[in-house]
Amino acid sequence: MEPPYQRTEDGFELTLATNHLGHFALTGLVLDRLLATPGSRVVTMSSQGHWDGVMNFDDLQSERDYRPDTAYYQSKLANLLFTYELDRRLRAAGAATSALGAHPGVVYTDLFRTRSRLNQALISPRLRMVNFWFAQSVQMGALPALRAAADPAAEGGEFYGPRRRFDTGCPEQVASSERSRDVADQARLWAVSEQLTGVSYGLDTRGALA
Repeated sequence: MEPPYQRTEDGFELTLATNHLGHFALTGLVLDRLLATPGSRVVTMSSQGHWDGVMNFDDLQSERDYRPDTAYYQSKLANLLFTYELDRRLRAAGAATSALGAHPGVVYTDLFRTRSRLNQALISPRLRMVNFWFAQSVQMGALPALRAAADPAAEGGEFYGPRRRFDTGCPEQVASSERSRDVADQARLWAVSEQLTGVSYGLDTRGALA
């Protein structure tokens, strides 16, 4: 059973709001604290699903054509577009804050509760002796974000995730899709996000809030 189309109390499509707009707004609202903390980092959790993501700016909130997977992949692509645009703006402002991305690999979570019983069974922790090669624990899934946040060698604009086959294993720096590196889409999503959330970052060239 696929989840139905839903909106937040603010009227935004639930997937986009949860996975991107909320992150964008929260980061902007605490930006002054981040800028005042040298070495601070913004780590956004994306997904390998971003490779299938396409930004449909003409129907960003899936009002005309809602498909759960398509909405999810778009939101995960938005995570990286946001990350790279934020890091570029922070660098241009000379800020001591950086932005990085991460993905957890294939992890068994409540995200699979709407999948078929077969899909849930295949990835269930009860079958670890069989599925360990294409699914991992929540604890392992958290490691890429932790490395992006705490590794002294990690730098802004990098993307971390498990690099072993089937996206499992310990986190390393990994590549992201060409779409995620589209500078025009990064800037366009940023402008739309400011408009939708009402949150403006206002970074100036001195790394302070304008």
